[in-house]
Amino acid sequence: MRGTKARWLTTMAVLLAGAAPPFVCAQDAEPADRILVEKAARRLTLFAADGRILRVMTGLQLGPNPVGPKRFEGDGRTPEGHYVIDHGNAASAYHLSLHISYPDSSDRARAAALGRSPGGAIFLHGQPPDWGDRRAPGDWTEGCIALTNSEIEELWQSVGDGTPIDIVP
Repeated sequence: MRGTKARWLTTMAVLLAGAAPPFVCAQDAEPADRILVEKAARRLTLFAADGRILRVMTGLQLGPNPVGPKRFEGDGRTPEGHYVIDHGNAASAYHLSLHISYPDSSDRARAAALGRSPGGAIFLHGQPPDWGDRRAPGDWTEGCIALTNSEIEELWQSVGDGTPIDIVP
């Protein structure tokens, strides 16, 4: 359904009404039941409800300090833990983006113990404008997980609100 004229019209109507549209996977894509991100391997794996691997994406780009869990806003790290995709952003500055439900209560407590904010704008997203399907060099996000534009388009078709995402070291 995503990518069709009907989806676009529905999204625009909801946005004009001031509410966020529900984020659901496309009717023609096999829905992903779970996402696994392995930071050290720079790998994202999509799983079907029956446990089958639907797709493996490699070469992920992270924040400039990719080792270890996110401690607080601005640390340049990508979170580690169990989260969900809670909404999609078609108007993202980085092609498309899928928001990760970071921070959870333990993330907030960890940051508070340091007297800091945990942050919260953590996404799976595409590349910066003008890069097309090429990757910008290095680890350049603020803690997000960057993919190629064609990879985030694939995720956009297969991942809906509430999809669990596990991010591991």
